[in-house]
Amino acid sequence: MKLQRVRGSITRRRASRLIEHGRLDEAIELLTRAVRKHRDAALETLLVELRRDSLPSVERRVPHPVGGVADLFPDVVGIPEISGDDLTIEALTSAIVHHGSLLVRGLVAPRHVERLVRDIDEAFAAYDQHVAGVPTAETMPYFVPFEPGPEHPIHREWIRNGDGVLAVDSPRALFDIIETFDEIGLRELITEFVGEPALILALKTTLRRVKPLGDPDWHQDGAFMGGDIRSLDVWLALSDCGEDAASLDVVGRRLDEIVTTGTDGARFDWSVGPAKVEALAPEGVVRPVFAPGDALLFDHFMLHRTGVHDGMTRDRYAVEAWFAAPSSYPADQVGIAY
Repeated sequence: MKLQRVRGSITRRRASRLIEHGRLDEAIELLTRAVRKHRDAALETLLVELRRDSLPSVERRVPHPVGGVADLFPDVVGIPEISGDDLTIEALTSAIVHHGSLLVRGLVAPRHVERLVRDIDEAFAAYDQHVAGVPTAETMPYFVPFEPGPEHPIHREWIRNGDGVLAVDSPRALFDIIETFDEIGLRELITEFVGEPALILALKTTLRRVKPLGDPDWHQDGAFMGGDIRSLDVWLALSDCGEDAASLDVVGRRLDEIVTTGTDGARFDWSVGPAKVEALAPEGVVRPVFAPGDALLFDHFMLHRTGVHDGMTRDRYAVEAWFAAPSSYPADQVGIAY
């Protein structure tokens, strides 16, 4: 199937030869350059498959704790804030180690925001068409079901009911996310933070169009993925969030462990109860107000939930992009090449 998709031009024939010889990283680079010049639904879909199949072979190990950096924000109570121009590995590491997260204003330019918002609308529409029976040939490149293997079932209906579509199910959206992040230099930053070339966590990286409804639950992503990993989430706002659209509620301090779940009034065995959150946040919960292009960066220890209140009327657009070190990423997750 792969070779049939790429035959038909010099670039496609070169990619076919690279794939035949197992040089998938080179094929990804070649096809990425081709798609930059001319959008091609088949090539964008193939790129997702190649990222899935080109995982590095690394020895599994427990990562060293993130640390060894001074607090660059000693007077901050809650979440440190910087501009996108000031984002460095030192600022990122210091903020997460000492405060739990970092809010980066204006990280992504409006033209990228507009493109990703359009991708999200198209992906949601294509997903709904797929469920209604429209064939994949007509929903690609905005929805093509990702195939991780039988040991990793994808609960798409649950994700969609939670106002999300997986980015790996939308080849065009995933391509645009990666292109956006690369253009602003996030690849190098993420690599430095996790300590090695990172993987994208396929079952957690999600396109969001969230209605301002419901009663969200507190959680740490480490409760699902485990604590002995090295991860980074780039939570990118693509619309105004926090006033008339949902934001995030955050415990604005560093936690170095997975806290007790299923107690203190928690509704689920994976969630953290309100009484526990109150004890962990003596200064109060932080609810940032985001503008389009702002991002919150954090790892799997940050305790948070969707932040909603009565009177919110607009949907929230966002991308939740999770990255992890290949040597320690969660066994129940599916990593794909970044």
